[in-house]
Amino acid sequence: MWLSGEYPRALDGLCKILSLDMRVLDPAWIGMKLRKLLDFPEPLGDFMAFVPGSKKQQTFPSTVSYVARLILHRYAMLGILGEDGLPLQQMGMMQQPLASSGRGQARIMPGARCPECANTTLIRKDGCDYCTACGFTGVCG
Repeated sequence: MWLSGEYPRALDGLCKILSLDMRVLDPAWIGMKLRKLLDFPEPLGDFMAFVPGSKKQQTFPSTVSYVARLILHRYAMLGILGEDGLPLQQMGMMQQPLASSGRGQARIMPGARCPECANTTLIRKDGCDYCTACGFTGVCG
């Protein structure tokens, strides 16, 4: 993703990061990132602009939030995300594992230290290192 025309060059970094996030297989990931940017404020940065997909205008707190709204609208037009930024079809990669303990809560098992969340919940599952707290999958084999 890139921008053209006259714009603050600080947005180049945002575009690069969002481009990397768009490569994640589960669209819930980019939807989560874009929803977080919808309320991103800038000092004296609010402005009025057209709401994507309509002829109405709305006040946006910053240029970053307007860009996030535009990208979310594009994903909605492609049928990948809804206008609210949630995926239309769950891929299951961003869901928490369900517990097999019967209480309906995720089961956290003690183990080695996880490099992702730093909890001591890294276990060996199906031949791979798996964190029962955050879902991190490490070395397999």
